[in-house]
Amino acid sequence: MREADQKTVLGSVWLRTEPDATKSPLSRDDIVRTSIKVLDRDGLDLFSMRRVAAEVGTAATSALYWRIANKNDLLELAVDQVLGDALVPPGDGDWRDQVTVVVRAAYEALWIHPWAPQLLASHAGLGPNYQALADQVLAILRAAGFKGVHLDSAVSAIFHYLIGSAVTDAAWSAVVRRSGLSEPDWASEAGEQLGVGAASLAAYLNRENLAGPEARFTSGLRVILVGLRPRQLS
Repeated sequence: MREADQKTVLGSVWLRTEPDATKSPLSRDDIVRTSIKVLDRDGLDLFSMRRVAAEVGTAATSALYWRIANKNDLLELAVDQVLGDALVPPGDGDWRDQVTVVVRAAYEALWIHPWAPQLLASHAGLGPNYQALADQVLAILRAAGFKGVHLDSAVSAIFHYLIGSAVTDAAWSAVVRRSGLSEPDWASEAGEQLGVGAASLAAYLNRENLAGPEARFTSGLRVILVGLRPRQLS
């Protein structure tokens, strides 16, 4: 296989070995952390290796490529780092409470970094931090008595809800952001077009509201967990 092909083989940074050490003063972690800063500030649409290079203070974008093969790899690294920063102990409650603690922490991180759910919609969760999150949920459910196919199905249900909720909420936020309006102003203008009351739409978007995304997520997660039982599927 050609050396150039080895840098992108199998379509994921997590399915290749990390590049050998170089004389570059930039570490991969430095680049990833800087990328998260750029993504938070500028968003996914404006993100580029050139912007990251400028942020870390190097004039040559090529300096990044000593550590990271391409932009897609860097995005995979960034979203996995976001999830890694969100890993928390599950606490001492029952298994539903423990799952809630772990999954809510991940949801909060994806809310803070709205570009990350966009990437999870197109990138498989192959990174070590994503896997560590999955392992936490798996261990909690296994200890609660879930087994076999039912265990796998329960983990899938929880993660599909987590990622689906994060992607949906990020999409709403992106629409408001592109409009250039505040949430209340956007709700007032868009509500009329959508046939929805401005107050209801504003509440739906407001993170602090009891009808807002955070409350909806917590309530929906509880519905899923209450519906799950540690037994084999019939």
